[in-house]
Amino acid sequence: MKFCSKCGKEMVDEAVVCPSCGCSVENEKTATNENAANGGNDGLAVAAKVFLILGCVAQGWLLLPLAWCLPITISICNKMKYNQPVGTGLKVCALLFVNLIGGILLLCRSDEK
Repeated sequence: MKFCSKCGKEMVDEAVVCPSCGCSVENEKTATNENAANGGNDGLAVAAKVFLILGCVAQGWLLLPLAWCLPITISICNKMKYNQPVGTGLKVCALLFVNLIGGILLLCRSDEK
């Protein structure tokens, strides 16, 4: 037997919806597991990460531009890793300052939660 995470009532293990409060039980776990398993590694995300890293490496000999390329790249990679939405401003900064192709891929990628 399992318990509802919303109301705490006992229910059968196969239940998808709590009979007491009507809240969905299994869908939350499934959605969380899918997001964690994916880790933001769809095709566009991987390509964008690769191009952002290549942009940082290409600008590595210029120390001043590298000072803002690395934080932008690290921030975007962390947001994609934990399935957080990447803001449009950050995507445009990646487009302008880090790598043109990586920024375009980021703008084409949808951030669905």
